[in-house]
Amino acid sequence: MVVLEFVLQVVLGISSVLLTLLILLHKGRGGGLSDMFGGGMTAAVGSSGLAERNLNRFTVVLALIWFVTIVALGLITKFTAI
Repeated sequence: MVVLEFVLQVVLGISSVLLTLLILLHKGRGGGLSDMFGGGMTAAVGSSGLAERNLNRFTVVLALIWFVTIVALGLITKFTAI
C-alpha cells in the first residue's frame, strides 16, 4: 500500500506541474486580467486551429488524471487511518 501511495503522489506532483503549464499556454479570452496586461489587443476567436483543440484535449485529460489521483489518495488515506 505504501508503494501505491508513493506512486500516486509522484503522479500527482507531475500532473500538477504539467496542468499548470498547459493552463498557462491557453489563449486569453479577454475581459479578465489578460486585458489589464495588454493581452486583449488581439481578438481571440475561440478554439480555432488544430493546436488549440489539441491543447484543450490534453488539458482535459490531464485534469481528469489529476482528479482521479486526488480521489485515490483521499480514499487510501481514509481507509489506511481506520
